[in-house]
Amino acid sequence: MQQPTNLGKGAAVRLGIALATGSYVIAADADMSIDPRHFPEIVAALATSNLVPGSRVVHGHIEYDSALRTMAGGVFSQLVRHYTGSTLRDTQCGCKGFQRGPARILGLLGTINGYAADAEVLFLANQLGLSVNPIHVTWDDVGGSQVRVGRDSLAMIRELRGLARAKYVNPVVELAPDVDPGAIAEAARQVRIQGLVVARAERDALLVLPRDGSLAGLSIANALGGKLATAGLDELRARSYEAV
Repeated sequence: MQQPTNLGKGAAVRLGIALATGSYVIAADADMSIDPRHFPEIVAALATSNLVPGSRVVHGHIEYDSALRTMAGGVFSQLVRHYTGSTLRDTQCGCKGFQRGPARILGLLGTINGYAADAEVLFLANQLGLSVNPIHVTWDDVGGSQVRVGRDSLAMIRELRGLARAKYVNPVVELAPDVDPGAIAEAARQVRIQGLVVARAERDALLVLPRDGSLAGLSIANALGGKLATAGLDELRARSYEAV
């Protein structure tokens, strides 16, 4: 799949998540700097973890192709841990595995299109209480990176600082806790909307929609006897997430 214009890494990954149909989703950089022989290991780890990010850390740090990038990467990683609450040493590895349901909720909530999208994923995973299990991966520092240390680092820091202030609120359809996923899928097909997720709890099930999906949500609510509302991180935390 291809965006009509280059909207950024975060937007591209979210599009892939919205269209994925398998039980697990692996996002990897196009240069394939991460050895794909690690993918079966990631899939195995996803049997018990919501999110399995690759980690390139060796002896406490990541060695890039230049001393400047190595130093900048270390500083940025510390900032990411500070602003996201993550304990991961490698926050920017482009290779991450997801269970499809948790991937969908992260994709629907995400707002950052640039390189700080990886940090936003970790922030949202921490806020939602998802299980995160990193695995070590080997990689080649492929030349020709489009990341410019000066300009892009400042932009990413600004995005990091805005994470805690961002309003992660999406339209949802409030449904009965035992609602049939097949009925939801059929209602979604009728209004031609995809990439959804059901966030279930004992008291209810929330069908989470894209931020521009309220009109489709109203039709789904009418079809399934639900109620259109909005939900933020507090309402979506600590639920089970089932892709539709």
